Amino acid sequence: MRRQILWTALVVGLGTVIGPAQEAQPNWQERDSLTNDFWGLKDWLGPSGLDLSLNTTQIYQENVRGGLSTRRQAGRFSGSYDLELTANLRALLNVEAGRLYTHAEGSYSRGIDPYAVGSFFHVNGDALGDRAIDVTELWYEKSWLDGVLTVRLGKIDFTGGFECRGCSVSFDGSLYANDETARFLNLALVNNPTIPLPLAALGVIVHCMPADWWYVSAGMQDAEGDRRESGLATTFDGDDYFLYILETGLAPRLRSARGPLQAAYRFGLWYDPRPKGNSDSEQTYRNDVGFDTTCDQMLWKEDDRPDDQQGLGAFVRYGYTDAGRNDLTQFYSGGLQYQGLVPSRDEDVVGLGWARGLFSDQARISFPEGHESVVETYYNAQLANWSHVTPSVQYVAHPSGRGRDVVIIGLCAQIAF
Repeated sequence: MRRQILWTALVVGLGTVIGPAQEAQPNWQERDSLTNDFWGLKDWLGPSGLDLSLNTTQIYQENVRGGLSTRRQAGRFSGSYDLELTANLRALLNVEAGRLYTHAEGSYSRGIDPYAVGSFFHVNGDALGDRAIDVTELWYEKSWLDGVLTVRLGKIDFTGGFECRGCSVSFDGSLYANDETARFLNLALVNNPTIPLPLAALGVIVHCMPADWWYVSAGMQDAEGDRRESGLATTFDGDDYFLYILETGLAPRLRSARGPLQAAYRFGLWYDPRPKGNSDSEQTYRNDVGFDTTCDQMLWKEDDRPDDQQGLGAFVRYGYTDAGRNDLTQFYSGGLQYQGLVPSRDEDVVGLGWARGLFSDQARISFPEGHESVVETYYNAQLANWSHVTPSVQYVAHPSGRGRDVVIIGLCAQIAF
């Protein structure tokens, strides 16, 4: 924790030293970041093709009923930071060379799950353990044909890495349930747990948009990749297993009296050649396959401004894979989000989500109840353009298919420096 604070202070201090002074400072609430883009450093770097951002997330959670324990305090506090640097190589080198992206992260605490809850899904999607700093993404991207075809190569997080009409796609994206730092905290309401994607690993993605409302993406990624490592050892040494994934989707805009209602319908297939077996299996099987779908739909808008996001939206997810090779064989989730529900609080967001995972019927010794279910609600309150807090409540039924039902309260705070 001390290392994160000192490291953050160092970066902010550098911005104070080398960032040029600005003549007019915006209102503190209207700034895009707490330090007003490192006191002008970001604006100074912009013409050179460099874009720098730093933010931190701090979370408190407490198990107030059921689970493994309501008294153990271990893991109640957790936190992380994200440092991102994007280099536009055309502006930086004056050549048509695409862009280079680097993402470094640090975190502390594994959260309350191992000590107090015991959930299969994990009730804190941002609890990644004690890590001072890891370069979790480092990739190069180049586009052709005015953005119709894009190739991304390197160490990549495969979840929601592209956009189609402003919707997160390729792979398993969502308009309303894809960000554990600002929306749902439970991982079951962040991504589809039946898809065996590494958090970040070496790979390549080819993304094609034949029309602005239709996309097709195909990717190949090191199936044994570790976000904390470079990935060279697991990719090129020993048994080389690669996950192959394909996703296509549509992003239509439905007509309404108050303007177009944005939607996104995604459909995916994946293939994983690694030897696998569920918890009760005495043997392993290769060549695992599965499919998934994620659908978002804006249902109602408050006014007809094209850029207005206030209103009601809904999402659903589904995933399926083989019961002999996996503990989790089917997954469903769905929910609602409303932005601007409270008058004069146009940027605030309230959400309600439900998820259920069905465990393999061949692993009933390890998962006697056969399923785990989650209900979570949150309210994301924007304090300033650079800061928001999100209180939440979760109810987890049959954690890991055998535990006592759990009620968890939490508070997440995020600041952009």
